[in-house]
Amino acid sequence: MTDLRPGAGGGLKVVAIADADSFVKWSASLLAAVPGIRPQLLLVRTPLTASAAQQRTALAGTGIPESDVARIAFHEAEAWLARHEPDVVVLAGRGPFVRLMGRVIDALPQRPVTVSGLPGMAIPAQRGALDYRRHTDLLVVHSHREQRAFAELGRRIGVQIPMALATLPFARGRERMLAADRARVLAAGAAGVPGVAGVAVAERPQPAGAVAHRPPATDVVFAAQAMVPAERAEREKIAEMLIRAAEVDPTRRIVVKLRSRPGEAETHLERDSYPELLAGRMPSNLVVSYASMAEALSTAAGLVTVSSTAAIEAVAQGVPVIALDSYGVSKPLLNTVFVGSGLLGGGREVVGGRFRQPHPDWLRDNYFHPSKESTWWERVEELVALRRAGGLPARRVPAPRGRRLHEAWHRASVLGREDRSVSGAVALAIGVPATRLISALRRGRTQGGGRTWADASTDYTLEPSPLRDSIRR
Repeated sequence: MTDLRPGAGGGLKVVAIADADSFVKWSASLLAAVPGIRPQLLLVRTPLTASAAQQRTALAGTGIPESDVARIAFHEAEAWLARHEPDVVVLAGRGPFVRLMGRVIDALPQRPVTVSGLPGMAIPAQRGALDYRRHTDLLVVHSHREQRAFAELGRRIGVQIPMALATLPFARGRERMLAADRARVLAAGAAGVPGVAGVAVAERPQPAGAVAHRPPATDVVFAAQAMVPAERAEREKIAEMLIRAAEVDPTRRIVVKLRSRPGEAETHLERDSYPELLAGRMPSNLVVSYASMAEALSTAAGLVTVSSTAAIEAVAQGVPVIALDSYGVSKPLLNTVFVGSGLLGGGREVVGGRFRQPHPDWLRDNYFHPSKESTWWERVEELVALRRAGGLPARRVPAPRGRRLHEAWHRASVLGREDRSVSGAVALAIGVPATRLISALRRGRTQGGGRTWADASTDYTLEPSPLRDSIRR
């Protein structure tokens, strides 16, 4: 294979194109781990584009400087890409955003290799997640279980896309932690310390740059999510749980970790926010935080969530977890990934502080495979070599069925007010009422309130799990 590393005959130019904060964090962390490249981030303005504060939080710890981030309007993207001529473009956004930017790349005189992926746990495998990204050259997945699930989904719906395994950026700490633990055990054994051999080391790892006098890890961190649970009554019950946990032990902080401040956007629209549900009822030790998850976990004795990728980040840092199963374990709740993990638990466990460590058999199949198995970048290098040799056909986004008006609808639905074209305004005027009518008709025919992912027949997640029957531990 041709060596394409900088200084070795090629010098790869790599750009990530993103909008929402979760995709900025994912793409920056993913590329920052690739040795020998200096990636650039291109933030395209949409209603979900990360604010300056969200951008700083997303880039924290990646080593990517703010100077390597550009913010542009959509209509400037084609000229920017044509001028910089990247070899690789990581399309980091929701499915419709990936499709829209794919059309921009199709128009470039020099086509880069395109990579897509999802910013967190992608179990259950969703049809839309695969279908929208089917025209990229490579889909990055983050676990062996995801790889199987998307391959099976693609087989069933007729979508074929090359896939490669990466380590979820927020899961990298655990392998370093385990290596350090093993080294400490071996060193203690060599020094003749009694009772050390074979004992699991429970000491929390110190993050890079930590000061010697680190605050004690006593916080309980709740990773809030916009989509789940969806019903207000269920979110009110979680708010009550957090209040009870704070009242039971006033010496510990209960931290509600939020992704966006008032007025900021995030990937998914949130209704019934926790600050609203908790307003006027918060004990002094129940607080709201907008810090990065890494910072929140640095003083955490436990993390609780329904299905946030924050659970993986916590496991990577040695922080015990409770994945709430108070409302069941199902595809709509996005928590089937935790079947067999040993992390599922209810509100009583949270209030009592009975957090869990994951089952070791679950880890390797779910985001904690050895780093040597993450070969996505090697696959990217192969694709670049093929493209330079003329051996990689372009996977072009087909024209919409409705041609210009349909294309204008796609563009305007992603860009919102950032699309100032007349065709976009016309498409929205026609398309918004039509889509509302279609959604209403679907809700009348579909169980689960019209949520298309509620169909269990398309959830390829339980069968691959070696511990599928271990719902509770």
